[in-house]
Amino acid sequence: MSSTDIKSVIKEKYGQAALRVNRGGSACCGATAVSGSGCDPITSDLYSSSQTGQVPEEAILASLGCGNPTALARLNPGEVVLDLGSGGGVDVLLSAKRVGPTGKAYGLDMTDEMLALANENKRKAGAENVEFLRGEIENVPLPDNSVDVIISNCVVNLSGDKDRVLREAFRVLKPGGRFAVSDVVTRGEIAPEIRQSVLLWVGCVAGALGDDEFRHKLAAAGFEQIDIEPTRIYRAEDAREILSAEGVDVDAIAPQVEGKFMSAFVRAVKPAGAAAKTCCGPSCCN
Repeated sequence: MSSTDIKSVIKEKYGQAALRVNRGGSACCGATAVSGSGCDPITSDLYSSSQTGQVPEEAILASLGCGNPTALARLNPGEVVLDLGSGGGVDVLLSAKRVGPTGKAYGLDMTDEMLALANENKRKAGAENVEFLRGEIENVPLPDNSVDVIISNCVVNLSGDKDRVLREAFRVLKPGGRFAVSDVVTRGEIAPEIRQSVLLWVGCVAGALGDDEFRHKLAAAGFEQIDIEPTRIYRAEDAREILSAEGVDVDAIAPQVEGKFMSAFVRAVKPAGAAAKTCCGPSCCN
C-alpha cells in the first residue's frame, strides 16, 4: 500500500463527501449519518452551538474530524494559524474568529471539491482573514518560520509519510510556534490486517500512530514540550459504528479495536531558538 494509493483513495472519499454536502446532505456516507450530529463516535459532538453560531452549516456538515483543536489550541489575537487538511473549513473559520482581524487563518487541502466548498463557506461567513491553499501536508506551500500555530483535525493519521508531515510543520512554524493537533492515536499492539487495509486507513484507523511513536516522531522533527492528551477512548461498540460504512468485516475487527484507539489532543512546541529544518541532501526529504 503506497502513499500514492492512499492519497488517491482519500481524495475520492473526501471529494465525494464535499459533493454530498453541496447536495444538501452531510459528509457522512454510512447509515449513522445524521445532519449536524457527526458521522460516528469519532466525528460526533465536537462543536458546541455557541462556537458555531456564525459558521455556515455546510462547513459543520463537511467536518470529518475527531476533535476540536481550536478550542484547545489557545489561539491569541494577531496570530497566524495553519490548518492541515482543512476540508470544508470549519476549524479555519473558528480560528479566524479567535485570531481576529490582525491575525490570519490558512487552510491547506489537496481535494478540489473540499477547497471549493471551503471558499464558498468563507464567502458566506464574510471572513476576510482567511485563505485556503491547494496542496499536500507533506509539502506545505508556505515559507519557513511563517506560522504561529499549526492545527489539524484527524488528518495526520491519513498521511503515508508522517515524518515528512512533521518536518514540514516544524519548518513553517516560527521559533516558539505551537503544534496543536487533534488526531486518532493507538495504544497496544494492532493486528497487521488492520494496518494493511486501505479502507481502514481512509477510516482514520489503520494509519493512526501509537502514542509513543507519535512522541518519537515529533522529537525527531525537532519539537519539544510534547504532550498527548486522550479525549475519547473507543470501545468495541464504537468501532462497530465507526467501521460500518467502510466495507470491512466489522464483527472480526471491532473486538481488536476495543480500548486501543483514542481521539487525542497532541501538543508540541518548536524551540524558541530553532531555525527551520530544511533538506541538506538528495534523500533527506524522501
